[in-house]
Amino acid sequence: MNNNDIFKKLRVALQLRDDQIVEIMQLVDFRISTAEIGAFFRNADHPKYMDCGDQVLRNFLNGLVIHLRGTKENPKNAMDVIKQNQAEVKKNIADKPKATAKTAPTNDFKKKPASKPKSKKPEPKIQVVEKVKFKNGKK
Repeated sequence: MNNNDIFKKLRVALQLRDDQIVEIMQLVDFRISTAEIGAFFRNADHPKYMDCGDQVLRNFLNGLVIHLRGTKENPKNAMDVIKQNQAEVKKNIADKPKATAKTAPTNDFKKKPASKPKSKKPEPKIQVVEKVKFKNGKK
């Protein structure tokens, strides 16, 4: 198991978004962009994949401790922080418009009633334009 796997599992377990991870990293004065964080969570065979270094994971874990427990001067209860984060996730899910499930495609058009079998004789075509014979001087 490498650092990327650990980072992914912590992100899923704590239900963290990329912007929240950036805020956690800033608690320990470590600056990182959301694009760099996204590169850590990609598949290993993706061209933009990046290995998560020890320094990045260490700073994330130290920031996570401050985020969940707080500091000595301002302590927090970790479960309160986690429940608050879960409430935000549920709120964001509820705010999104629900997509319809991909079951059978629905067609808005009405089905045509079964028509009578066509007669074998084709109807004569109506000519709109008369046949014109051009005389351009040639025989």
